[in-house]
Amino acid sequence: MKASWIIAKKELSGFFDSLVAYILLVAFLGFSGFFTWLWGSDIFYHKQASLDTFFNVALWSLFFFIPAITMRQFAEERKTGTIELLLTKRLTDRQLVIGKFLACLLLVVIALAFTLPYYVAVARLGNIDHGSTITGYLGLILMSCAYISIGLLASSLTSNQIVAFLMALLIGVVFQFIIGSLGAGEQGWMGSLLNDLSIPRHFESMSRGVIDTKDVLYFLSLTFLGLMLTELIVSKRK
Repeated sequence: MKASWIIAKKELSGFFDSLVAYILLVAFLGFSGFFTWLWGSDIFYHKQASLDTFFNVALWSLFFFIPAITMRQFAEERKTGTIELLLTKRLTDRQLVIGKFLACLLLVVIALAFTLPYYVAVARLGNIDHGSTITGYLGLILMSCAYISIGLLASSLTSNQIVAFLMALLIGVVFQFIIGSLGAGEQGWMGSLLNDLSIPRHFESMSRGVIDTKDVLYFLSLTFLGLMLTELIVSKRK
């Protein structure tokens, strides 16, 4: 685990040594802040002390934000040839994958931490449901874990960052749109199965303040599957 933390700190420092982290953080905060407070169905439109609007906006913001931070993780390493150098060191494939996963997750957590003033401001406006707010943030983190694992998988498959970004988005579209749409049009066990595979379905449950073991296991399973496939692909580079 120590080796994974070393990789994580190295990758996180790399984000902030370049303009990548700053640009993405500003874009995420600007987009989520604008649609949470100013545009359309904002917090003031609902006239209640709730962060439901923010959670809905963050769901879509992270959908684009995460592929942008994961696209370079393995694609850039393969393009420059540094991944071969990493794999010759006393570092297992799993430690490398987990380290990069933790770096991306930490960047997402930092981005979400900058939105905590939203919570403070809304709490001052009325009696906010603290429980649903906490579970909403937990849902965003668990959903981010799943998207990060998908992004790392896409990045491990190519040496082109743009291709990795588009592949991660395409896989995300399947879980975000297509599966849920197919499930809505099906009846019986098939419709129930497709609905259970939809990311928004599980996130919406948590954003309403409900912590269901099924939702937590879904995100953890999707994360585990993505990381294991990434490790398998990386191991084939040896």
